[in-house]
Amino acid sequence: MLGLFGCDASGLWSAGFRRQAPKTSALGAEQRRDPALSGNGRLLASIVESNGHSTLVLQEQPSGRRLPLRHLRGHRPHRSPSLSWNGRYVAVLLHEGQRPIAAIEDRLSDQLLRVPPPPGAVLERLSLAPDGQQLALQLVQNGQQRVQVFTLTGLLEPDRPGGLRSSNPAP
Repeated sequence: MLGLFGCDASGLWSAGFRRQAPKTSALGAEQRRDPALSGNGRLLASIVESNGHSTLVLQEQPSGRRLPLRHLRGHRPHRSPSLSWNGRYVAVLLHEGQRPIAAIEDRLSDQLLRVPPPPGAVLERLSLAPDGQQLALQLVQNGQQRVQVFTLTGLLEPDRPGGLRSSNPAP
């Protein structure tokens, strides 16, 4: 049985779930969009609009403390952030030149992986697998929308629940 549930003024969901009040002290009254949680629920990524510019913000939950994104800081994120299980990998569409590309920051190794679109395609959205081993891209090419999945095995080390490292790290 599928049902729709609403939220009343007290923050209680009619299904018995409790809604957390949004953290405003760390972000002020900035406009946010495209929220994405890490698989373990510890990190929240979102695009923040401030003074006509958008930027990607990564926060610990529930403290709201901002975490640095060294490689993504100088770029203008476009949309669609996605996080791996522990938040080791932060993927987002950003502008480099005229069109968006997919970029994945490895917060542990402090590297940035760029995934350009296939020739003639424009990226619309992305989704990173929780273990960081696949990237799904929504593309528009020749007026047609499609989804393409790319394997990142060998490019990124798996980000497993509990922070377990693989026995064969990526070169």
